[in-house]
Amino acid sequence: MMSHLLSIDSLSRDDIDHLMRVAAKMEPVAQRRKVTRVLEGAVLGNLFFEASTRTRVSFHTAFSRLGGSVCDTTGFTFSSMAKGESLYDTSRVMAGYCDAIVMRHPDQGSVAEFASATHVPVINAGDGPGEHPSQALLDFYTIEKEFARQGKALKGAHVLMTGDLKYGRTVHSLIKLLSLYAPMRITLVAPPGLEMPQHLIDRVSKQGLDVEVCANLNNDFSDVDVVYTTRIQKERFTAEMSEGFNLSRDYTVHKAFLDQHCNQSTIVMHPLPRDSRPDANDLDVDLNGDPRLAIFRQTDNGIPVRMAIFATLLKVEDQIEKDLRDVKWFVPETVGVDDAKY
Repeated sequence: MMSHLLSIDSLSRDDIDHLMRVAAKMEPVAQRRKVTRVLEGAVLGNLFFEASTRTRVSFHTAFSRLGGSVCDTTGFTFSSMAKGESLYDTSRVMAGYCDAIVMRHPDQGSVAEFASATHVPVINAGDGPGEHPSQALLDFYTIEKEFARQGKALKGAHVLMTGDLKYGRTVHSLIKLLSLYAPMRITLVAPPGLEMPQHLIDRVSKQGLDVEVCANLNNDFSDVDVVYTTRIQKERFTAEMSEGFNLSRDYTVHKAFLDQHCNQSTIVMHPLPRDSRPDANDLDVDLNGDPRLAIFRQTDNGIPVRMAIFATLLKVEDQIEKDLRDVKWFVPETVGVDDAKY
């Protein structure tokens, strides 16, 4: 049984399968059809020393839907660490206040250092270019749900990862997770200088993933089941990398790319945020309303998965189904105007 969630490395396939089953039980609560209070009285410390919207609010919502309360702190400048306080001291102090802690920090390895000072469960919500394990879990949950809807098997799936594969911590965690479910094909496409770290490619290849590296998206991807694209992490660039960097449309995922190079059942995923400005070279807005675009189903899935993480770490997962009650407020049939009712 896990005591913290710091890296995909700490999870076995059995652990992941357990979290997926618990997340499925959380669906009625996440979809606002049922209410549970199994964490009533518990307090979450949401410590974000790096900018976040989705992840921070998602963790906050997940804990709240389990009946707990949340204390949020955002930004490094206004924290005690800006005064020289160590991660150890901050950890011990916050552990005295909270029953669980979610932490995002710009430095790789910082969350693990923080967790080493406490027995209170700590969840890594992103440590610089390191990992983002809860994102990988919700991505995997999304893939499983989308495959089930299409009647596909996970075994032998073909996943295309593109975008910033060097600094994109979401793909680092996801490729590790997928390696536990080999055999599977992974194709990597990244702009020059932003390729997946070779040590990760070597590792997952040894674990049974069939990894291929391509220079661009101008290939035949008609057998690809999932396109997973990420934004360019310019905030992690060195000054030398930033100077003169220009991303061409050759690395943009848009409707023409899907129609010409993929197939009608290909799922498009993105950890968000995406750059939706007209001159952006990310995930194009011309896919809005296209059923192949799974990004909002993906973000919705973050709630049951993060609820499952909290329930498992705090050992209340077996109490959920006994504690469910109907909601008393109005809930729309679909949340977004373009949402399909599957």
